[in-house]
Amino acid sequence: MDGMRLAIDTGGTFTDLIIEDSGGELSFYKGPTIPADPVIGVLDVLRIAADERASALADFLGGCASLMHGTTHALNAILSHSAARTAFLTTEGHPDILLYREGGRTDPFNFTREFPMPYIPRSLTWEVPERIGADGGVVKQLDEKRVVEIIGELDARRIKAVSVCLLWSPVNGSHEERVGELLARHLPGVPFTLSHQLTPMLREYRRASAASIDASLKPLMSDYLARLESELHKAGFNGRLLMVTSGGGVLDATQVSSAPILAINSGPSMAPVAGLHFVEKHTGSTTAVIADTGGTSYDVSLVRDGHIPRTRETWLGDRIYGHMTGFPSIDITSIGAGGGSVAWVDEGGLLRIGPHSAGADPGPACYQRGGTHPTVTDASVFLGYIDPDYFLGGKMKLDTEAAREAITREVAGPLGLDTEAAACAIIELTTEEMIHAIEDVTVNHGVDPASAVLVAGGGAAGLNSVKIAARLGTRQVLFPYTGAVLSASGALMAELSASYTSPAVVTSGNFDFAAVNNCLDTLRKKCEAFSAGPGAGAAATSVKYSVEARYARQIWELEIELPRPCFTGQKDVDRLLDAFHKEHQTIFAVYDPDGELEMLNWNARISCQLHNRHRSSLPEVFVEQGGTHTRMVGFGAVGRLETIIRPIMSMVTGEQASGPTIIESDFTSVVIDPGAVAELLSDGSLMVTVTPIKQSMRV
Repeated sequence: MDGMRLAIDTGGTFTDLIIEDSGGELSFYKGPTIPADPVIGVLDVLRIAADERASALADFLGGCASLMHGTTHALNAILSHSAARTAFLTTEGHPDILLYREGGRTDPFNFTREFPMPYIPRSLTWEVPERIGADGGVVKQLDEKRVVEIIGELDARRIKAVSVCLLWSPVNGSHEERVGELLARHLPGVPFTLSHQLTPMLREYRRASAASIDASLKPLMSDYLARLESELHKAGFNGRLLMVTSGGGVLDATQVSSAPILAINSGPSMAPVAGLHFVEKHTGSTTAVIADTGGTSYDVSLVRDGHIPRTRETWLGDRIYGHMTGFPSIDITSIGAGGGSVAWVDEGGLLRIGPHSAGADPGPACYQRGGTHPTVTDASVFLGYIDPDYFLGGKMKLDTEAAREAITREVAGPLGLDTEAAACAIIELTTEEMIHAIEDVTVNHGVDPASAVLVAGGGAAGLNSVKIAARLGTRQVLFPYTGAVLSASGALMAELSASYTSPAVVTSGNFDFAAVNNCLDTLRKKCEAFSAGPGAGAAATSVKYSVEARYARQIWELEIELPRPCFTGQKDVDRLLDAFHKEHQTIFAVYDPDGELEMLNWNARISCQLHNRHRSSLPEVFVEQGGTHTRMVGFGAVGRLETIIRPIMSMVTGEQASGPTIIESDFTSVVIDPGAVAELLSDGSLMVTVTPIKQSMRV
């Protein structure tokens, strides 16, 4: 693609923009997010970039070939219960699919926890007289007259979206399709989702949940994307608008508008893509923890054997108690601990961090925008980690006194501590919660975090990532040059991609070659159509096929990659068996070499490379002499130490800086604790070597 490529990530506090110009040079910018209207925040950060380039916004956008956009707008709508009023239509006699879920409890002996509410309540659930059998045959004809009556009831109840999930529709979708035709005719303008078209997989709850979530988001995301595209065009943008998806790729905005569930985790999903790029570039490690510290959340993912893990076990909220999307997504653990997370003391006198955040409006107390609650950012300003006169390169001044007052009033006073100790406690507790999040994706999956490289991204990553690494025993922390806009930079590296599923239940003992090859052929044709359509003109295209398989009579499946999209004989089946046994051994530390396999869903993922991934480069680093100074910085138990403050632009490639030091850039401050050593790499990234803190094994 000719012209500039833009990537914008709308976070809870800041909207990040990274630009790759026609020559491949990168530059990036930050602007405040506008929670009430994120589109305004997008346009504001574009104006910041245009102004710094001494260009009119229309001229600047006129030279842009594409814009990749990641946002948590869809996720926020679900979490805040502001998605559309949605009806659920299901087969007669099965109204409780969303209520019963897939069973299971994470805490079976806790009888005080309320049973989770379904995504769509029973009061908005309608039973459709019809029945398709497991073999695809019609057991009971669709009662179209009753469907029309139901549609009249939907209209009377002011329904804004409709989810349709009928039994065995992936095998025979004719009844769902007819319901869709009747909805379009008798309830025009109200969007609906048919489960077999969205995700034709076996497992009733997952299809029903996915269809319900998708339908509920259609009015909101259709309006958001239509307005975003309209405002961009008005401002002068005539390029291709792409949306980041939860699966770690991008799709045209029109496609995401028709299936908005794809964008639920679109913001966080790009950090692992960028993190893996920098790990491969600067280290020989195949294991890395990618941690993205934003203003609202701390998002953690594990790169294992050089691969970014994806999962279909994606829950909105707590596992089992939340709602499952049923879509392949990058496996990310998120907690409410970021720069804007509020510190508070509970009724029992214990310090808490988050999960609520000061966000962009009003923001932390030090922002002087009306915020009164102390946050992690306030503690960092008070302790000297952040220069209040150099925040965002000096574009935004912070108030240290306001931070001190908030900490004193709401944390130090209730806990009976002085302000210094209270601020240190905020940082320590935040660090501890982040450590637990990393342990969830490493220790709980049989990976020693000490063997991994920690990739620290996000504007607030530098505040305590070195401290986190020391506690975990991790010896290397990599701060990418684009770390402050890690997710946005990942969007520039992402590929246009789509995933398809086709169900066919077969066993290894009685393998139905015809049925399986028919599924794989169907998937191949869909990928070819995508390549010829949205992916036309791609620099390169790849397709990966997989199957969801399990030992016979088990419940949960593992996704196993297939070497090719066809089975020609028993040798191909044996290869699949061997691959499954190895994966089962890796995940569960046990396997059954004589066990029979059941295979359910066959999948294909196509990826189209829209640009030369090796073209991007960073602008030359012009070393600025001077600027180094010192200030007193709080380091917990050791107290305040005189600390060297180094502008990153004053360092040369290969130069090292020993702690205590703070290395500053326009977008972040990296705290190098005593005992750690930072080195500037050739592309402007920082590699910090950490001395682990000796401690007993954590469980």
